[in-house]
Amino acid sequence: MPSRLDNDLMLRALLREPVERTPVWMMRQAGRYLPEYREVRARAGDFMTLCTTPEYACEVTLQPLDRFPLDAAILFSDILTIPDAMGLGLSFVHGEGPQFERPVRDARSIQRLGVPDPEDDLGYVMDAVRLIRSELDGRVPLIGFAGSPWTLATYMVEGGSSRTFSRIKALRYEDPVALHMLLTVLAESVAAYLKAQIEAGAQIVQIFDTWGGVLTPSDYREFSLDYMTHIIEALPESNDGRPVPVILFTKGGGAWLETMVGSGADCLGLDWTVDIGDARDRVGDRVALQGNLDPAALLAHPEHIREAVAGVLASFGQGSGHVFNLGHGITPEVPPEHAAAMIEAVHALSPSYHEGS
Repeated sequence: MPSRLDNDLMLRALLREPVERTPVWMMRQAGRYLPEYREVRARAGDFMTLCTTPEYACEVTLQPLDRFPLDAAILFSDILTIPDAMGLGLSFVHGEGPQFERPVRDARSIQRLGVPDPEDDLGYVMDAVRLIRSELDGRVPLIGFAGSPWTLATYMVEGGSSRTFSRIKALRYEDPVALHMLLTVLAESVAAYLKAQIEAGAQIVQIFDTWGGVLTPSDYREFSLDYMTHIIEALPESNDGRPVPVILFTKGGGAWLETMVGSGADCLGLDWTVDIGDARDRVGDRVALQGNLDPAALLAHPEHIREAVAGVLASFGQGSGHVFNLGHGITPEVPPEHAAAMIEAVHALSPSYHEGS
């Protein structure tokens, strides 16, 4: 028997089953826009301690659910846990973002990389998943996640964040064999990591392909999508008596939606540069769609937020298969009451798109 789940709207929508209203959650919903998050972050002392202490990770994961009527929780962690576990010396510098002390930039350094053991090298993540599931007690499903191999590789080769991606693109052209070697070990690592999250209690998983959109169309297929497809093929289709849907989110990937459908993902996440109605016309009923309100809309007055929500709902139209979300993560300067206005608008306006379900 599956464990109890009081609110399964998200799971049903991802599987394109009938729902009473459109489910809603936010990427980065546990974050700096919440004063209670900032308090725990200060108590932890630094971001890595916050991520690697299961009790802290659980506390901040649950904070937005205590404040807002959301339809899913998402594990509080970071996409760079895998390269950190590979021994690259991850740190977060205030105002500059993540940095690696030992970036990998040639075949020799790539050959030294191994696949981290999820329960050993990344056990703090699995402990957090188990603790969160216990504390959720069936309120809503828990989303686990990982970065895509290409996105992780960009940080590992560049040594941190980048505007131009010059080092990894140079590697792509100068030594594509080495880049494929790196992406292969990362794909094996991500698959093992997500499998372990599912076994620990994650009921949905999302692959964040944050930087897939910087690639050419042919390179996107070869260096990003193919590896995500292999990961999805390796994941269990069900756990604890329920299907485990997979969301694939490529930021800047709107031009390639038809190709992305072939990945095996149950849902494609959309950024705000894509009209969700056009996307639905292009993919049909083959996958669900997630998104895609411009995060900047949450800086506006609540009445304008409601209008923006109405526009996204109307563009998707009637029927299931839509998970409402932002087109990227909520930003730190958004007032919490504006996030509440978005969620309230989805609750108020979406039922009319599901009448007769």
